[in-house]
Amino acid sequence: MRYITRTIERFFLQASKQFPVMLMTGPRQTGKTTFLRHIAEKNRSYASLDDPLLRALARDEPALFLQRFTTPVLIDEIQYAPQLLPYIKMAVDNDSEAGQFWLTGSQQFHLMKNVTESLAGRVGVVNLLGFSRREIEHDPFKDPFLPTPELLKYRISRPLLLPDLYQNIWSGSFPALHQDVQVDHDLFYSSYVQTYLQRDVRDLANVGDESSFLRFLKTCAARTGQMLNMQDLCRNSDINSATGKRWLSILENSGVIYLLEPWHTNVNKRVLKTRKLYFLDTGLAAWLSGWSSPSLLETGAMSGAFLETWVVSEIIKSWWHNGKRAPVYYYRDKDKREVDLLIHRDGTIHPVEIKKSANPDKHAVRHFKALESLKEPIGHGCIISLAPQYIPINSTISAVPVGML
Repeated sequence: MRYITRTIERFFLQASKQFPVMLMTGPRQTGKTTFLRHIAEKNRSYASLDDPLLRALARDEPALFLQRFTTPVLIDEIQYAPQLLPYIKMAVDNDSEAGQFWLTGSQQFHLMKNVTESLAGRVGVVNLLGFSRREIEHDPFKDPFLPTPELLKYRISRPLLLPDLYQNIWSGSFPALHQDVQVDHDLFYSSYVQTYLQRDVRDLANVGDESSFLRFLKTCAARTGQMLNMQDLCRNSDINSATGKRWLSILENSGVIYLLEPWHTNVNKRVLKTRKLYFLDTGLAAWLSGWSSPSLLETGAMSGAFLETWVVSEIIKSWWHNGKRAPVYYYRDKDKREVDLLIHRDGTIHPVEIKKSANPDKHAVRHFKALESLKEPIGHGCIISLAPQYIPINSTISAVPVGML
């Protein structure tokens, strides 16, 4: 199987020299184990708690488990045996050498509570999503996306025309779909939902009616890129509000969706405070929404929402895969003036608009002026679009080709 270098490699290895324990979280099938086993080579023992025998040993005899799998060690799916965490704490308290334990976990919902209670101050936590486009193009070592001329001039712009763009969006970012051997798209996502999402949520939330959960997933996918309306979600999924909130929280903490916070301060009371819902893998959202081909997705009613979802997820990856929190928000006020994305960096807001156009103009950024009411410094902004090249629109706004992400 062809290995694709991950952007996060540089940061992870640096952090592993600082912390005795490293925890890599993220959705299932995003390549956490493949990545860690690749960079560990043969210098680290390995145990997967997906194995029922090893899981039973870790739960029933955690001290014996750690005698069998000595450090340095990589332990997969640590959420299945939280009993190990106090013993890992004791081990690193006795010997604080960096990089002893590498852990992975796919269910952050309960995992992070256990980790913060047991390993506070001893663990570095990083998030891994599916491949970014730059990783697929073998150009992974880039800084997080920020639309300033100083940083954009170092980003290589790779041509990405409309058919190729929507092929990327429709295919999704899971590593299994980007190997030399072609994988059936529908079969992969059907199996993924059945074997991972439904199982994980069943474990976490005691789902009795799996058909209701699948309906909820599909309803969420049909609203990617839109403002979150819990009442509408629950009504269309035929579930009550408490169940909908619990399932949405599990999807968020499992890395399936991202809830984008609105930018709001006490200065501007007219700003709305509703979050926006985005799927972090557009291929999964496209499959759940029933789009059977890239061309139908591109010409369909959700074309713009999927483009926005893909751009937002690529920008989030550029931050997370460099080991940084993604400082992203959006703006919408009661006058319906909206800016797709705000990147807040070093006390400055950088506005980003996303357009399915090859020739964006000043009209596309007319709502940037509304940001003046926020009483925050406004930095260089951009329009991410299908424009063929990077060009300035004016002294503070640039047109950025989607291929520069």
